[in-house]
Amino acid sequence: MRSLKATATAVTATLAAAAAAAAAAGIVAGRIASNAALKAPPGTPFPGDPDLTVHATTPGRITLTRDLAALRPGTYGLTGDDTHARVGPVLPTEPHSADTVVRRLDHVTGTLHPGDKVRLTPNVHVGDPSSALGLDHTDIDIVGELGPLPAWFVPGVRDTWVITVHGLGATREHALNVMEFLHHHRFPVLTPTYRGDEGAPRSPDGLHHFGETEWRDLDAAMRHAVQQGARQLVLLGWSTGATMALRATARSPLRDRVKGLVLDSPVLSWERTLRALAAARHTPGPLLPLAVRAAQGRTGLPSDNFGLYADRTPPYTETTPDHPTTPHPTTNHPAPTPPTPPTPPPSPHPPPPPTLIFHGPDDLVAPWTLSRHLAAAHPDRITLHPVHQAPHAAMWNADPRAYEETLRRFLTPLM
Repeated sequence: MRSLKATATAVTATLAAAAAAAAAAGIVAGRIASNAALKAPPGTPFPGDPDLTVHATTPGRITLTRDLAALRPGTYGLTGDDTHARVGPVLPTEPHSADTVVRRLDHVTGTLHPGDKVRLTPNVHVGDPSSALGLDHTDIDIVGELGPLPAWFVPGVRDTWVITVHGLGATREHALNVMEFLHHHRFPVLTPTYRGDEGAPRSPDGLHHFGETEWRDLDAAMRHAVQQGARQLVLLGWSTGATMALRATARSPLRDRVKGLVLDSPVLSWERTLRALAAARHTPGPLLPLAVRAAQGRTGLPSDNFGLYADRTPPYTETTPDHPTTPHPTTNHPAPTPPTPPTPPPSPHPPPPPTLIFHGPDDLVAPWTLSRHLAAAHPDRITLHPVHQAPHAAMWNADPRAYEETLRRFLTPLM
């Protein structure tokens, strides 16, 4: 009997130890998987951004591996080891083999050789407004809660300032895509860094928080703009930069100065985005919930239930009552009173200012269905401009002219 009890005890202890080891391994795996978003350095490839091989270059032309990414319409940056290029549309009439594609090659910084590995990126330019675009600008430091935040300022004559905010895995160079357009329309443009960027203070825990803490650095940029004479503000953000703009509009003491929002590929569910990025790093499906829990434990982010964390107000539509509104023809009874439609639940945030969202169904990082939901919740204030065949944060790249014309129409009443 004692032998049986000892054996049972040993088996129980072994199983408990194995369970503890498995749990510990799961925690470690979840932590590693969560790094795909919480520690994503600038230039980190997103899902759908494969490596392409350079097959040949000639003046004004580059031949790349044929891939869905290489066939995207529009204008992109092309980045590789110590090189950056600007490429234009696909040139289908140029001679090429069945496994390659030829695109227009506009500019090269560095060198490109056959065999080089490159990938497309939304960042078309490198450098600063002066070196990349020939625009006069000033390098300034904004006073942030964690320390000085380097920023670019491009002057303009209007008293409405545009503050541009880059997103996950990018740098402030992303804003150069629209800088020339904004300068042409005479807007002062302020492009700040924020915690975690090169030259800016680190977050205390060294992690990205999907805009939940970073928005306070945007608030510092808003304060700087107002102190320098901005009467009203437009916040233009990409990815988690768009999330920061939403947070600032809801929470900043200067939110009344925000007269417009432009959101490009907004991250409206950090949990969905984290899962997408972890899956793209080949994290097995069963570990994805662990990655989310690990991220919550490390950052303190509240769960968004894979839903619309930026605004949980559901779209509300009055329904037609099922009851008749006229007396029944064979009775003298009065008509029943139609039921009162339910009152829509109050929004946890104040209504947004006029907002333009650029987003599309090909975004594999931030689901565009949530942008559709947000627009449907505020049809009088939010306009969704769908963009097809564009990856995350590359809505401008797919068709720069159409993007800028839509942006011009939105900004005109705010000028």
